[in-house]
Amino acid sequence: MKQFIIIIFISLLGVLYVWQGIYLPKDSYSQEEKIFLINKGEGIEEIAQHLEEEGIIKNKALFLLYLILTRQLRNIQAGAYQLSPSMSIDEIVDKLVCGKTLKEKITIIEGWRARDIALYLGKKGICTPEEFLEVVDFPKTKHSSKAMDFSDKYNFLEDKPKNVDLEGYLFPDTYFIERDMTPEEIVEMMLDNFGKKLTPELRKEIARQGKTIFEIVTMASLLEKEVKSLEDKKLVAGILWKRLKIGIPLQVDATITYITGKKTTFISKKETEIDSPYNTYKYKGLPPAPICNPGFESILASIYYKDSEYLYYLSAPDGRTIFSRTLEEHNIAKAKYLKNNN
Repeated sequence: MKQFIIIIFISLLGVLYVWQGIYLPKDSYSQEEKIFLINKGEGIEEIAQHLEEEGIIKNKALFLLYLILTRQLRNIQAGAYQLSPSMSIDEIVDKLVCGKTLKEKITIIEGWRARDIALYLGKKGICTPEEFLEVVDFPKTKHSSKAMDFSDKYNFLEDKPKNVDLEGYLFPDTYFIERDMTPEEIVEMMLDNFGKKLTPELRKEIARQGKTIFEIVTMASLLEKEVKSLEDKKLVAGILWKRLKIGIPLQVDATITYITGKKTTFISKKETEIDSPYNTYKYKGLPPAPICNPGFESILASIYYKDSEYLYYLSAPDGRTIFSRTLEEHNIAKAKYLKNNN
C-alpha cells in the first residue's frame, strides 16, 4: 500500500512538473522580446533546440511533448515570430501553429520607380536592391534562376510588350509583409493589389475606348509625375489623349527627367533634344513603357479623362497647373510663370 502511494505521489509530481513546464512561462516577469525565425523545411527538434538556446523556453523536451500530445508536430509554420520568455509553451505553440508571424509595414509611394522600391526594401533589410530588381526586370534577367515571368498568372499583363519590365504595375500602397517573404512574393503581393484595383468595370471601360491596359498605365505614369490634383490630372489626360489623336508630340517634361535622372521639375531646351525613345519632345506617341508606378487617382484620370478646349499646360512653381488653348497663350504663360527657370 505504501509503495502504491509513493508511486501515485511520484506520478502526481511528474504530472505537476509537466503541467507547470507547459502552462507556466520560463519567466513570468520578463519584458524581453525576441525575434525568432523559423526557416522553411526546418525540423521540429531543431526548432525546439533553438527555442531553448534563445532562452525562450526552459525545456525543449516539454515543448516536443506538448506538440505530440496536441498532434501539432507537422503544423508549425515558417516565418519570423515575436516571442518572449514570459510566454508559456502552449502560447508559443499556438502562435507558431496559427502562423501569427511578425509583419513588417512597408509603404510604397505613388510615383516611385522600381529602383526606388528596391532601394527602400534594401534599407528596410527585407532584401537587397539587386534581388528585387532581378525579379521585376524579367526581360533582362530571364536567364537568372530568380527571374519570373508573371504574364501567365496575371491577365492584365497580357498586352504588355514582352521586352518591358513590371514598371507601372507595382501598385503603390501600404503593405504588411512577413520578414521571410521572398522578393517574388512581395512582387506578387503588389500585382495582386493592382489586379484588385483594376476592377472589371474599369477594364470594360478601357476596352470600350479601344485602349489597352498598358497604354492606360503608361499614361497614368505620366500624370503621376506631371500634376497633383485629380481634377488637373483628368484635364491633362484629356490634353495628352487629344495630342496623341492629332499626332502632336506630347512634350511631357517628366519623360525628360526620367531620361536624365534629375529631380528638378524644370528642363532645358538642350535636354529636349536628347535622342531617346522616352523623349516625348522628339518623338510622337506614348513613351515605350511607364516611367513610374502610378497611384489609383492617376489610373482613374487616364481612363475617365476630361475633354476640354486646351491643348497646352504647364506646372507653375507654386504647384498650380496653367492651361492654354493656343501656342501663343502657352508661350505667354511660360514667360509669366517660368521666367526665372529657363
